[in-house]
Amino acid sequence: MEITEVKIFIKDSPDKKLRAYATVTFDNAFVVRNIKVIEGTSGLFIAMPSRKVKQPCPKCSFKNEPRSKYCNQCGAQLPLVPRPMIVESSVNAQLEHKDIAHPITQSFREYLQKRVLDAFEQEKVKVPALY
Repeated sequence: MEITEVKIFIKDSPDKKLRAYATVTFDNAFVVRNIKVIEGTSGLFIAMPSRKVKQPCPKCSFKNEPRSKYCNQCGAQLPLVPRPMIVESSVNAQLEHKDIAHPITQSFREYLQKRVLDAFEQEKVKVPALY
């Protein structure tokens, strides 16, 4: 599989860890949007698009936000889901989100990350006012 296009959308936001979003086209046939470029403690990395994990109501099956006490549809009390005792908020965020799409192999992940970060560096040169 070949990456045929990478578009970078640099973000100028109060959250300084999120640097940009990327849209990646594979083989001129498949697009993945909302790949995040994030500034971590050891440099830049990419995070794949994700969605919040929802908790289904046992009575009506409505999908509620995590840690809700009552169903937003029928009002039934939701079962208490034990939360792991983890101090880091970034790890808690990972437990509440699930990737929509992600690389299967480490080699493809490295290829994808290199292409996105290279495109990000090129885009930074075009828009130096933000950096």
